[in-house]
Amino acid sequence: QVQLVESGGGLVQAGGSLTLSCVASGSIVSINAMGWYRQAPGKQRELVATISSGDPSTGYADSVKGRFTISRDIAKNTVYLQMNSLKTEDTAVYHCNAVIGTRRTWPSTNDYWGQGTQVTVSS
Repeated sequence: QVQLVESGGGLVQAGGSLTLSCVASGSIVSINAMGWYRQAPGKQRELVATISSGDPSTGYADSVKGRFTISRDIAKNTVYLQMNSLKTEDTAVYHCNAVIGTRRTWPSTNDYWGQGTQVTVSS
């Protein structure tokens, strides 16, 4: 079994900052890419940022480039999202995603999702 648990969401004023964390736990053999997605009310889930394993490369949605930074601590099975200069349009539920190989499935991998953490940016 694998669990992804996000934390760090909350209410912040526009221009403020938040840092989200996501910890993966369970019978994990390997974690490949990890990422953050968000879903605002009435909208589809969208990719925010991704980070690969190994020599990590990162990718960002155009809407967050220069404001958000994704990073990971491989030893802790944790991915972070530092969010600066937050805007009201960043309000959404933020979900963590990870591509994980478990003791049962490795070397095959599956996608896992966290339950999400609410980020609300007020004007």
